[in-house]
Amino acid sequence: MSSFREQRFPRARVSARAVRQFVGDTLAGWGVFERRDDIRLCASELAANAVLHGAPPGREFSVRLTREAEGLWIEVRDSGPGHPVPGRPGSETEGGRGLSMVAALADEFEVRAEVVGKTVRAGFKLVRV
Repeated sequence: MSSFREQRFPRARVSARAVRQFVGDTLAGWGVFERRDDIRLCASELAANAVLHGAPPGREFSVRLTREAEGLWIEVRDSGPGHPVPGRPGSETEGGRGLSMVAALADEFEVRAEVVGKTVRAGFKLVRV
């Protein structure tokens, strides 16, 4: 049996913090505390990417958490173009590490093209859900 929660957020810098809170509250409500910090960090990184690179001006993006028997998924969907790829920035580069960090922390990472935009997903295996 799976459960999910979904919420939309504006294309605004404060949304990454709001997503982190939404994810933390959802995990607490589900009684999921394992890997909580990793999951919240990944969610806020994916949200920051949606704000900075994905959602066009004036548009929103959505965050969906799906709890399954073997773990959970974070999905961030936006209507912008492009297909994000985890990069390997140099040591002097200020940005570009977010997706690499998400891919390293998550057990699964993928980007799915949608009819409009894309969904970036991170999956986390959990001992007990």
